[in-house]
Amino acid sequence: MEKYIETVNSLSGEMKIRDYLRRRLGLSVSLIATVKYDNVRINGIPVHMRATVKNGDVIEITLPPEDSENIEPMDVPIEIVYEDDYIIAVNKPRNMPVHPSRGNHLPTVANAVRSYLGHPFVFRAVNRLDRDTSGIVLIAKDRLSGAKLYQAMKDRKIDKTYLAVVEGIPNSHGIIDAPITREAEGEIKRVVREDGKRCVTEYELISTDEYGNSLVKVLPHTGRTHQIRVHMAHIGHPLVNDFLYGTRGEDTYFLHAASLSFPHPITNELITVSAEPPKE
Repeated sequence: MEKYIETVNSLSGEMKIRDYLRRRLGLSVSLIATVKYDNVRINGIPVHMRATVKNGDVIEITLPPEDSENIEPMDVPIEIVYEDDYIIAVNKPRNMPVHPSRGNHLPTVANAVRSYLGHPFVFRAVNRLDRDTSGIVLIAKDRLSGAKLYQAMKDRKIDKTYLAVVEGIPNSHGIIDAPITREAEGEIKRVVREDGKRCVTEYELISTDEYGNSLVKVLPHTGRTHQIRVHMAHIGHPLVNDFLYGTRGEDTYFLHAASLSFPHPITNELITVSAEPPKE
């Protein structure tokens, strides 16, 4: 069983334990439902969700056991860029999916991490990268850490920085604010269109090469599928070799999740991890 203990602080008054678990600890409604009977204690006493907490109270949460995913361990190289008792961050190589899927027989990040940890577990990737995108994947080791990091992602408290190689030479700095939606129902391809969801991407030109291509640093301020690829193509600078939004080439596009900053799920300390791009 997973157990978590926290001393309440920074409240202006009393708060219902249910609201505290949701707003302060970031637990989802479904996760709260699994602990609301006899699995939450205040100062050592079991309580229901109607109970209140105040500064100085000690909350103890016990999460019931869960079945691990049947992820096959595969002894493939994976670079660990950060690890503690609650989270692990890896530098995913290109051409590696994050999670096993039907019809895919490639080794995945989940298979590699399962082998590294040496025991079954539930794979909780806080951020997902496309198979051809390299860089940091943040993984929660337990349900509580996962719930808090998923909430942090939803609240836009996780900042991501990417590197990309694009066609042509864009302006030295730009902010792209354009809505994105599926090109058609059921299609994987996305387009900029008025009926889409708002998406904001900031970029900065880093360097150019002799072929007229550019290396840019990209900060997505929202997190939509294919957002960087769609937005850079929208301003006339698609990623080089982007088969979906640019010109198909012999190689795949270069997009690398270079750094990730996030509040630690337990200590709330701001953690920043970075990963070197592939040598090629």
